[in-house]
Amino acid sequence: MKRFISWCASLSFLCTGISHAAILNIDPASVPAAAWTIFDPQSGQTIAEFNSHAQRAPASLTKMMVAYITLKEIKAGKLKRTDILTANDVVKVVQPDESQMFLRPGQQISIDQLLTGLVVMSANDAAVTLAQRIGGDLPHFVEMMNQEAKALGMTDTHFTNPAGITMDGHYSSAADMAKLGNALIQQYPDYLYYSKQTIYSWNNHAHHATNILLTQDPTVDGLKTGFTRAAGFNLALTAKRQNMNPDLPERRLIVVVMGTTSPVMRAEVAHRLMNLAYNYTRDDVVLKAKQPIAELPVLSGQIKRYTIVPEQNKIITTSLYNQPVAINMGSFDSNSGFLKLNGQLLQPITDTKTTLQVQLKQQQLTAPLNQTMQLATLKIYQNNQWVEDVNIDNNPQLQQASVWERFWTWIKHILPFFKDAVLPAKIFPLG
Repeated sequence: MKRFISWCASLSFLCTGISHAAILNIDPASVPAAAWTIFDPQSGQTIAEFNSHAQRAPASLTKMMVAYITLKEIKAGKLKRTDILTANDVVKVVQPDESQMFLRPGQQISIDQLLTGLVVMSANDAAVTLAQRIGGDLPHFVEMMNQEAKALGMTDTHFTNPAGITMDGHYSSAADMAKLGNALIQQYPDYLYYSKQTIYSWNNHAHHATNILLTQDPTVDGLKTGFTRAAGFNLALTAKRQNMNPDLPERRLIVVVMGTTSPVMRAEVAHRLMNLAYNYTRDDVVLKAKQPIAELPVLSGQIKRYTIVPEQNKIITTSLYNQPVAINMGSFDSNSGFLKLNGQLLQPITDTKTTLQVQLKQQQLTAPLNQTMQLATLKIYQNNQWVEDVNIDNNPQLQQASVWERFWTWIKHILPFFKDAVLPAKIFPLG
């Protein structure tokens, strides 16, 4: 990647947080789904989306939250996978036409078996049994679901039941389900052990996973399907593949589609969006952890200069599509994985221009100081298009200098011939 990096300092720039622009411009009319999103967990960026914050019936995508809470309880030591439960009358709330393991009151089953049934069979009786065990009863567990949703920043979501039954007030969005899926993978990667299973049998009831892509694409390992008449056919899909960037050998993407017309259609739509994103975007490290960005003077401190550094690598998703028109998914060739333009396969570009502007939020620091504060903001551009704003927060731990040193610093500030002795903030050139 050819990187052109320019740096500027400014006191007047105000930034309220991290924001992003979509990476690929896809014509939504060419995607047969009511709502969808493509999310890159490594960069935290949305590659493309449509109606991704529309509140819709999530159906059995709801069960990802049940799994999230269950795995959280296991990690906290409140549950064990080997714990045996005795099914009770709560399973009777499950109607005959609902997906289920066919649990009956009095039958014994382990937490591990319930998790497998929940994810692979999409079993509603597994959902309510886990909910009652963890929450004490269903209403208390639903409260836990909504608390966790709020903690994860799922602002388009409200749950009223653990199974995903269509009810007033039970809704989520494609964007929120991508957040939930990412949280599952990041915090409880064991979830993928369940979501990648293609078949499960319990008590002579066998069930093939409804995520048909598990048997078609070896890189796919989750996440969850869902269907009700109100929701249509939903799919939260994830895969891990080799990255085109050798510095980042593996790359995971998450795609959520909602409101498609059939199980085949949801798989096809999600898979095409995922393949497009893998082939026409790339993850790049634009700033390395501990790489010096700038240096600020320290007043009244034991040290005279403080260096601003990012705590982690900064990864951005780069567009490898350079055409001026929106992408028509009808021109996507599933066999090659590439778009067709005028009858020819459109190859992804290889060289991109990335421009970083650093804008300082502080021109100097005064000791003593020990608090996390925003010291700079990075504005990231690619191919002359704004991509993202990133706040750089550090925790300067600055000890105060001695009385004599502070007096000497004061003298330097009031006497004209000492002015040059206090060096101003410095921006480091990179690249």
